[in-house]
Amino acid sequence: MGEANFTVVVPATTANLGPGFDSIGLALALYMTVNVEPAEEWLVQYEGDEYQGLASGEDNLIVTTIQYVAKRNGRVVVPQKLAVQTDIPLGKGLGSSATAIAAGIEIADQLLALELSSKDKVLIGSELEGHADNVSAALLGGVTISYFVDDEIDVIHLPEPKIGVVILVPPKALPTEESRGLLPEQLPHAVAIAGSAASSVMTAAIAREDWETAGRMMERDVFHEPYRKPLFPDFEQIRAACHEYGAYGMTISGAGPSVFIAVKQGEEGLIAEKLAADFPYYDCMAIKPSVAGAVVKKIDVKKEAAR
Repeated sequence: MGEANFTVVVPATTANLGPGFDSIGLALALYMTVNVEPAEEWLVQYEGDEYQGLASGEDNLIVTTIQYVAKRNGRVVVPQKLAVQTDIPLGKGLGSSATAIAAGIEIADQLLALELSSKDKVLIGSELEGHADNVSAALLGGVTISYFVDDEIDVIHLPEPKIGVVILVPPKALPTEESRGLLPEQLPHAVAIAGSAASSVMTAAIAREDWETAGRMMERDVFHEPYRKPLFPDFEQIRAACHEYGAYGMTISGAGPSVFIAVKQGEEGLIAEKLAADFPYYDCMAIKPSVAGAVVKKIDVKKEAAR
């Protein structure tokens, strides 16, 4: 068994980036921090009002993930107290559930001394999420491009995306299940080909750090944006404003209801200010990508007790 008394830090994520549906993720510099220490029974305590409605015992997503990893490896994990601090909006398309799953995987790996590889962790997270985009970026940081079908996983990791990010966050959450319910069962072959081409060009452009091309392709999505954008107040007006202000591209963040905007490094603050003035319905956040994925930090209990 590994030692308890440690902290796991996991970044928020945005998924899809338009046509990279269920395959592309980007880690963002908003973080969930989970302090882990032994306890008589499972207890999850969240700071802040937004997360207070979540389960606090064995049915909490972090805990169920820990137990899933343990069972998958033929092990049993003893109860822990998890103290959670987070600045990731809940249910707003910024990967809050994937962040919890990534945290659970890292905690189980640490408690049970499993020494899971990065690929193992992404596979487990993808099994639980049903897709790899958010959880791979939460675990690895940077940009991730994933193929996940059945039990097969392959991930390309681009660690240092050179962009700034603006996120427009609406006041109301949108359950992922509800957002997915808007999508069609099938697409015409020609439409799917166009979407695949946009995704391929966008991915290659990101790898070459050509964010102007990537931004154009970001707005060529046919897989989900046409069906979800009616839920977004002022969607087309926001896109027009983003073009006016020199953004690379704008699209839906994950399943929504937030909006993701890629901009030049260093311009995220200025563009966020302009969009906040234009669209007061949204909370405008200027953020940077997170190069770091999930990180485990050991706590020196003796030093903490001496303070």
